[in-house]
Amino acid sequence: VQLQASGGGLVQAGGSLRLSCAASGGTFSSYTVGWFRQAPGKGREFVAAHKRSGGGTYYADSVKGRFTISRDNAKNTVYLQMNSLKPEDTAVYYCAAGRGIIVTTIRDGRQYDYWGQGTLVTVSS
Repeated sequence: VQLQASGGGLVQAGGSLRLSCAASGGTFSSYTVGWFRQAPGKGREFVAAHKRSGGGTYYADSVKGRFTISRDNAKNTVYLQMNSLKPEDTAVYYCAAGRGIIVTTIRDGRQYDYWGQGTLVTVSS
């Protein structure tokens, strides 16, 4: 599976962005998909995940209520709608996909087999 993330950019605090992650080369609907981020000088952090088709959604506490993950299996694409952005949301955002991921480990990036190249989100104050 190949993943291509896009949609990053520069936005003012309080603004919105929508990230997209297009998948190819696999049965997209059978994969759990997730978004992770890495801020400068920090480690990779879980943001949100969507279980395979028909499954639930999961969020980091820091983005709950502001970010929404969704997927369009017909377009092999997962989205991350980000609202009320804060400067601390500044990071490179990565999409990832994996199969057989259970709920208790869905926030662990090591469970994902495929990663996109990342897209930079910069939130100015």
